[in-house]
Amino acid sequence: MRARIERLRALEARAAAVSAQAAPVFHRRGQLLPRERVGLLLDPGRPFLPLCTLAGYLQDQADPERSVPGGGLLAGIGFVAGVRCMVVASDSGIDAGAIQPRGLEKILRVQEIALQNRLPFVHLVESAGANLMKYQVEGFVLGGGLFRNLARLSAAGVPVITVQHGSGTAGGAYMPGLSDVVIMVRGRSRAFLAGPPLLKAATGEIATEEELGGAEMHTAVSGLGEALAEDDRHALGLAREIVARTGWQAPEPVAAPEPIYAAEDLLGLMPQHHREPVDMREIVARIVDGSAFLEFKPLFGPGTVCLQAAIGTHPVGIVTNNGPIDVPGANKATHFIQWMCQLGAPIIYLQNTTGYMVGRDSEQSGMIKHGSKMIQAVTLATVPQITVQCGASFGAGNYGMCGRGFAPRFLFSWPHARTAVMGGEQAARTMQIVAEAGLARKGLAIDATEVRAQLQAQSQAIERNFEAQADAFYTSGLVLDDGVIDPRDTRAVLRFCLDTVREAERRTPHPVQFGVARM
Repeated sequence: MRARIERLRALEARAAAVSAQAAPVFHRRGQLLPRERVGLLLDPGRPFLPLCTLAGYLQDQADPERSVPGGGLLAGIGFVAGVRCMVVASDSGIDAGAIQPRGLEKILRVQEIALQNRLPFVHLVESAGANLMKYQVEGFVLGGGLFRNLARLSAAGVPVITVQHGSGTAGGAYMPGLSDVVIMVRGRSRAFLAGPPLLKAATGEIATEEELGGAEMHTAVSGLGEALAEDDRHALGLAREIVARTGWQAPEPVAAPEPIYAAEDLLGLMPQHHREPVDMREIVARIVDGSAFLEFKPLFGPGTVCLQAAIGTHPVGIVTNNGPIDVPGANKATHFIQWMCQLGAPIIYLQNTTGYMVGRDSEQSGMIKHGSKMIQAVTLATVPQITVQCGASFGAGNYGMCGRGFAPRFLFSWPHARTAVMGGEQAARTMQIVAEAGLARKGLAIDATEVRAQLQAQSQAIERNFEAQADAFYTSGLVLDDGVIDPRDTRAVLRFCLDTVREAERRTPHPVQFGVARM
């Protein structure tokens, strides 16, 4: 586990190092690097929860030693002038901040988090837009969701504040255009639907960047910008002042009893292989307040564990697994989810299951209908749901335990987590049985050396494919979670998310029929 955590930190550091290579250029222009901007925007000493740090890993290229994660964006929840906000920054030290495919998925995801949790959306923009050398039509079409979400945020009464640190061309110009307040930097900000090269190619007109979309033009002539800053630092200071004026300052955190058992134990409690048993109560005892919990129906369906506890004084229900989900376990979980909804307590899912129980007895007992009942309860739950993939997350167990497809409010993975429709060995053996049956129907000799070698090669290829894609770093690269976390940070991350959820419930936004229109 320590080795996996070191690998995670190394990948995150790689993105920062690649971005920092642009420091001489940025500093020569009098600009701050993206991470310097985020650091100055945030309140010092307050917690910050980075999101989707591995987005795009192994998607930009297959070499794990050269792939740069992050999707070209920095994103996370932090405090700006005492207000809990969603902060997003173009990582313009990498490819001039060009939008990457997984980066688009990342920003769409964090916009959804901001909308669900009523978080002011503070966007530090400096992007070259889409990389035309790697143009994909789906990126253009689906990219419209980014602008749709800005309108949704504004209309919902959630402030959208943009600092235009550099360029915003074509679709990128709509990021300030769909914001409530825009800050521009003298001599650096640019926003135009067509830059000078495209303008000349399309119409033959010749104009300078400043005439088309400079900061002074937009703040004095077009009205796209509200404030003109002298440099990045000044712009970030103005952004902090604007956020402070929302009056949405977070309440002071409440003291809560720490777990009796050490978080360090979490590095060794989860076995390397999902076939090895683990009592998930041991995990829970190192996460919840005072290591205290009340178990729901402990003697009924014991492979599914349902607990009531508190995290950071927030009452929560916890659903976790000590094995496959059987019929009694599915019924227990369904009852428990409904009970938590009646109490108004958020539900935490700690995934560690190989799926729903299979076999003749299970099928005859109605596993399908009882598992479906649990899936319905998860889908229709009226309280916030947060998922942590601790170990195995296989088959429909991923669904019944509130996987990504069921829209949990937040979802994080531990470094050893595995996600797949089934284990690689099972997939390979299943296809081998199917292939052998097919050969038998054709009257071919299965025991022939050549046939046996082909079946073996097929099985190995299937197993490799499944195992590679099940890895937590790979799935996180596909933005199938909100980030891989150190198990020792689980309590802090869950408490931060629960604080965010509770604060959202207490905020009173003032929705309007339309987002704030630019004047």
